[in-house]
Amino acid sequence: MRSGLWMAAGVVVMLAADAAGAQEPDCKEPTTQSDMTLCEKVRQDEADKALNVQYKKTRAAMVAADSDLDGDMKGAEKVLVTAQRAWIAYRDAECEAEGFQARGGTMEPMLVAGCIANVTDARTQELKTLEDAMSN
Repeated sequence: MRSGLWMAAGVVVMLAADAAGAQEPDCKEPTTQSDMTLCEKVRQDEADKALNVQYKKTRAAMVAADSDLDGDMKGAEKVLVTAQRAWIAYRDAECEAEGFQARGGTMEPMLVAGCIANVTDARTQELKTLEDAMSN
């Protein structure tokens, strides 16, 4: 039983050492497919964070617009939430479709992540434009 524990501890130490030795890829000039995919995933995560920040600002602008309207004229925030949910479904399907260029291959996740980053960047700008229009 003790030898099993020592073996498990040894595996954990080896995995930790391997992870510590792993280097971050140079995303300006990635050289391997795994580096390219990782870089696109990083770009996707950054785009998603920026979208979430902008969405909160735009939603606040819609709430403010609703507060200035009477009863049945309200609904800006609700429409934004509905639009954002529909956009997420569109983004996911659009980027899955783009991934079919390399279906089953090592490039597929890179293509999907890159697509999500691009489409998300565009949506972030759309939300910024809407916020600006609502704030004026």
